[in-house]
This record gives sequence, C-alpha cells and structure tokens, in this order.
Amino acid sequence: MEYVKALNFTAGRGEGRMKFFILGLYFAVLIVIGFYSLKKSRDVGGFFLGNRTVGPWISAFAYGTTYFSAVIFIGYAGKVGWGFGLSDLWIVIGNAFIGCFLAWKVLARPTREMTVRLNAMTMPEFLAARYDSPALRTVGALLIFIFLVPYSASVYMGLSYLFEQVFQIDFATALIIMAALTAVYLVLGGYIAVTLTDFIQGLIMIGGVFILIYYVITAPPIGGLVTGISRLAAINPRLVSPVGPNWFALLSLVILTSLGPWGLPQMVQKFYAIKDERSIWPATVVSTLFALIIATGAYFTGAFGRLFFNNQMPLLNGQPNPDLIMPQIINQYLPSWVGLLLLLLVLAASMSTLASLVLVSSSAVAIDLVQGSVPHVSRRTVMALLRFLCAFFIGLSVYIALKPTIILVLMSLSWGTVAGAFLAPYLYGLYWPRTTKAGAWAGLLSGLIISLGLAFYYHLDGSVIPTIGSLAMIIPLGVVPLVSLVTPAFSREHLARVFGPGRVSTATTKGLVTDDLGFGK
Repeated sequence: MEYVKALNFTAGRGEGRMKFFILGLYFAVLIVIGFYSLKKSRDVGGFFLGNRTVGPWISAFAYGTTYFSAVIFIGYAGKVGWGFGLSDLWIVIGNAFIGCFLAWKVLARPTREMTVRLNAMTMPEFLAARYDSPALRTVGALLIFIFLVPYSASVYMGLSYLFEQVFQIDFATALIIMAALTAVYLVLGGYIAVTLTDFIQGLIMIGGVFILIYYVITAPPIGGLVTGISRLAAINPRLVSPVGPNWFALLSLVILTSLGPWGLPQMVQKFYAIKDERSIWPATVVSTLFALIIATGAYFTGAFGRLFFNNQMPLLNGQPNPDLIMPQIINQYLPSWVGLLLLLLVLAASMSTLASLVLVSSSAVAIDLVQGSVPHVSRRTVMALLRFLCAFFIGLSVYIALKPTIILVLMSLSWGTVAGAFLAPYLYGLYWPRTTKAGAWAGLLSGLIISLGLAFYYHLDGSVIPTIGSLAMIIPLGVVPLVSLVTPAFSREHLARVFGPGRVSTATTKGLVTDDLGFGK
C-alpha cells in the first residue's frame, strides 16, 4: 500500500536511533513480563482468568486499557471530532459513567458470584449454564470468534497508521511487528501477562494524554483554548454547541460506545477474574477516573482536527480518510519526542485491547467449542490449543487489517453485533430469574439479525453503522422479557443452582418470584 509520504517532520539520525531504542526497550519489557507470567499460566484457569486472583487496581487498569485502544485515538478521535466538534465530549461522559461506573456497579458482583457458582470461565459457558442450553455455548463461541476479528483488525490498523507516520515504517511491516509482539507475550503469559502489562501501559496512557492535550491546544493552528474554540465556531457554530451538528447520530455513538461494553466478552472477563467482592468498589472508582482522563484526551483533541487541515480532510489515494487526522497532527505539529510518547500511548492502549480480544476469541474455540463438545479432552490439549488459537487469531486479524477500510466501520460493526447478541441475555440472566431459554435465544438472535441485516442493507455505510449497533443492543432489552413472559420458566431446582437457594427463597417471599410468574411445580 502507498500512504501519505509528504510529512513535514524528518528525524535526524541520532534522534531516530533514540526512537528505536526506546521502542525496543518497551518491547523487551513486555516480553520479560510474558516469560515471568509463564509459570502462572500452566493450566486453563491460570491462562484465561489468572485463577481469579487479580486485585482491584490491576483489574481497573485492565478494564480501562481494554476499553480504549488505537481505535479511539486514531479512528474515533479524528472522525468523530471532525463531525461533531466539542459536542463529542458527551461520549466521554457516557463512557465514564455508563461504560465504567455503572458497568462495575451493576455487573461486577453478580457476575463474579454466579460464574464461580456455575464454574463458568467464558460468556458462552455462562449463558449455557444459566439457560441450560449447550447450543447457546456453541453459537456464542462462534459469534465471538467471527465478530471480534474485525475489531482486532481495526486496532491493528490504527496502530500501524501511527507507526507509519512517526517511524516512516511501511504500514504492512508495522502491522507484522505489532502482531508478532502481541503473539509472544500473550502466548507465553496469558491473562496474568495481560493484566501486568495493562497496569504499566495504563500509566503510560495517563501521562501521554495530558501531554497530548497541552501540545495540541498550544499548537499554532489552535493558538490556545479560547482562540481554538473561536476558530472552530467560525467554521460552524454548531461545532461548539452542546448538541452539535447531529444530535441523533451523537446519541447513537454514546449508546454504542457506553452500553456496548456491558455485552462485550473481553470486558466482562474482567469481572470474572477479580479477586473478591471487596475489590469491586476501588476498581469501580479507578476505572471511572481512568476513563474520564483517557476519553477526554482523545475526544477533546480530536474536536479541533479541522483547524489543523484548514477544514479539508486529509486524503488517502485521492479519497478523504479520517484515520489519518490524528497521526498527521502528531507527526506534523508536535515535537518529535512528544510524537514518540504518544506512539507509546497508542501502542499501550492497543496492546492491552488486542491481548484481551485474542484471549477471549481463542477461548471461544478452545474452551467453549472443543472442551464443551469433548468434555474428557486433556487439559494439556486445551492449553496447547489455546496458545495455537491465539497465534491464529492474530494472523487472521492482520490479514483483514491489510484490506483498506475505515476503522470506525470495522469497530462499530463488531461492537454492535457482539454486544447486541449478548447484552440482553447476559443482563437479564444475572438479575431476573424469570428469564427463559426462549427469551435468551430471542434476545441473541434479534440483536444479531438487526446488526447484520441493517448493516448489509445499508451497504456498511459508516454514517449509519453506529445507529444500527445501538438499535441492536436496545431492542433485545425489550424482546427478552416479552418472550420470557409467554414461554415456560425454569424449575425451582435449576434456579436454585443458578442463583443460590437463599436468593430464590428470599425473592419468593417478597413476591418477586412466585409460581404465578412461571416457576415449575
């Protein structure tokens, strides 16, 4: 591929060596962590969940760094900021308080309790046990493996764009380097390696964001916050208004990026692995603050993108491409050392997201499909398959990333489809004993059909994909209870096994669960 080569910044030989030295040091740290974590990842429980021993700070950083990746800094910050201006800060509020604070408050405790009770390590495994449906496990595993590939590809694309701009490394070469590094430390160390690197990478992200905001706001095209807002208003007053140019499209993005994590397996996995209930509140606070900082840095700086390009979006092969906005701003207007730090910021965000995506997708096949279908398969075989599938998933993501497309489209389609299929069955499964097997299937299938059906009906039009994804998550929230109320409920014995005898009897005495609501005799 040929990408934009006319860059204002060219590093001297010594400066270039320093860049590669720092980058090499960063890579070496990740690999050392992978080897260090190897001894703690000998079995499936250790490799996939760290044996459920992860503390609050590590869990919070793991959640936050998985949430935010190159997609937000490269794809979303540029495209969303260009289209909505400063009104894109509503997404920051949604991500922090819905995507983090409420997600931890509503989902963390019951998820950990129920998955321990059911001995479930994955989302498909939980759904199969909760709804007594092995077929849910199979279908859920296939959905994860198929539709998290585009998301992973979008992360690789965003990362490689930035590498190409800052290091002048060919896009494909950068892509392969990133994939190889991810494969090494993930295949070696599993979830423990992921969480340890997440903590380090989270600290890099926080420092990098503050530096990014300072240098972008003081860059000549903006000239300070007040001047920048005035210049943005001169282009279009609605770019600095509270609701922006298109409130409905903005609302769709808020829902997609804030409610979506509630149904994404790579996010929910963090609730499975946390050490104990006491760790949940500090993890809630830390992850919320982390989200506020990181999302503000991305969307606030992206809102001023038009000023750097004189209101003309940068071109790729003669076509406007929003994925180049942030990389070119970093490369052309920021000091070289800041560019290197921000590269590490995006690299840190992306590596943690990629590792979680790869781990969850590989488990969908190794644990849910293979171990679920062949219960007597040896643990050594499952472990070997998990490691092989991690490498396979990375290779498949790289293949897709080499196909030209827009990052926002890939990410939105993936989030909408996976979260649309899982959110309603998962949420009702935690809190409403009256949810039936038919209701869970109806929720999963309705989310899947809405997301894929409408996306292909509109020919993967990036302007409507976020709205489609939001509908795919919201509509099943109504479908599941409607179908559940008219279909046979589970027996008391099954619900006692799922929720615990105390939960069922207490709910029954309060009138929340009664025979009239469909409990079996």
